[in-house]
Amino acid sequence: MAEFIDRQEEMRTLNREYERDGSSFVVVYGRRRVGKTTLISQFIHDKNALFFIATEESEAQNRRMFKEKAAEFLNNELLKNAEINNWDDIFRILVNNTFESKLVIVIDEFQYIGKANPAFPSIFQRIWEEILKSANVCVIICGSLISMMESQVLAYGSPLYGRRTAQIKLKQIPFMYYKDFFNKMSENELIKRYAVTGGVPKYMESFTDDSDIYEAIEQNIVAASSYLYDEPNFLLRQEVSEIGSYFSIIRAIAAGNSKLSEIAGLLEIKATSLTKYLGTLIDLDILEREVPVTEDNPEKSKKGLYKIKDNYIRFWFAFIYPNISFIESGNSEIVMDRIRNNFIDNQVTYVYEDVCREKMWQLNKNKTWPFYFSKIGRYWDAHTEIDICALDPDGRNIIVGECKYWKDKVGVNVLENLEKKVSNITWNRDNRKVWYVLCSANGYTDELKKYASERNDIVLM
Repeated sequence: MAEFIDRQEEMRTLNREYERDGSSFVVVYGRRRVGKTTLISQFIHDKNALFFIATEESEAQNRRMFKEKAAEFLNNELLKNAEINNWDDIFRILVNNTFESKLVIVIDEFQYIGKANPAFPSIFQRIWEEILKSANVCVIICGSLISMMESQVLAYGSPLYGRRTAQIKLKQIPFMYYKDFFNKMSENELIKRYAVTGGVPKYMESFTDDSDIYEAIEQNIVAASSYLYDEPNFLLRQEVSEIGSYFSIIRAIAAGNSKLSEIAGLLEIKATSLTKYLGTLIDLDILEREVPVTEDNPEKSKKGLYKIKDNYIRFWFAFIYPNISFIESGNSEIVMDRIRNNFIDNQVTYVYEDVCREKMWQLNKNKTWPFYFSKIGRYWDAHTEIDICALDPDGRNIIVGECKYWKDKVGVNVLENLEKKVSNITWNRDNRKVWYVLCSANGYTDELKKYASERNDIVLM
């Protein structure tokens, strides 16, 4: 594993809160294995910090463990042996000590205490107001059950609502940092690994050796003893109760059913019955709803398509879940044959489009065009599909692009086809300048390179 990378913005937020005069209250949350604990550990490594990880045991047991952790931190034998039946006294003892630098108190997996005792957020609210708020302390509460963290801490009805001074929803690491994790691999190999691990640091760690991508998949996912084998099941089971319904929806989308009517039809239920489930999966960052980037009112658009946002979830539902019977019966070689035959066309090519759109933001930042685009996505209608479509907020410029994860080099014919397709986009058709971007995993023909060099409206990424 490479050294700690990315997370600059999150680290700046934590440092800013630490340097704030008086107290601060930071909420850090995000899906399992996304690197929350690593981020906080990196932040506190040179600070005066008490780090406590809650468990799924009772509130009383968590309180006892917190007391012991505090006693060890303070080197206080009296506290260690004392029988304390409330949280207030432990926090009061902590803040009444004199420290050379600001005290940091971290409670990781905070939601487990609230799960054991639903009144705990109210208890912690009182502790914050009466003990911590007026002390020189930086409090960080962290959690991996997104739904519970939102209901216990972030939601309007939570007792802790409005108390936080900052919040960080930790996301997956962008593709641009993969070269720092896997610094000996080619870009194409990085894309393949991204197509499976999707920016989740814990998953990335499993793929850091030099083995072939298919060997890595076989060892780390298809092997029934690997922790990734049943990871989606574990992830969802912690967040939702009707796991079968959610699995059915994700599998339907993984099979290529992206319209609401298609998903409902396949599952033989009313489309209106899906709304709650789809909303939950979007909140959990598993799904996203896409509309053509040219739509003025995305929320009201009837052109919405549902897409699996998480690369690993998409891979698992496409290649593992439908083939579990083969794996469980000892026929994993059949599954590996299917992965080898379909991984590039059914997974990598789609992820490559996401990679190219991510790179567009860097081109935007580098002033590649004489304007900055403010929106980027895809465009489609009944007759046309365009992989990249970016819009200038002034309505005068549009960038269109195609992404080709091919073995062959991309030629002039791809550009000519794109020029034909852009005429179908009605957005500001009579008063716009069109710019073109081509993205190729294996380069471009000499003919296309020469042609692009003679024009100022073409970028070969």
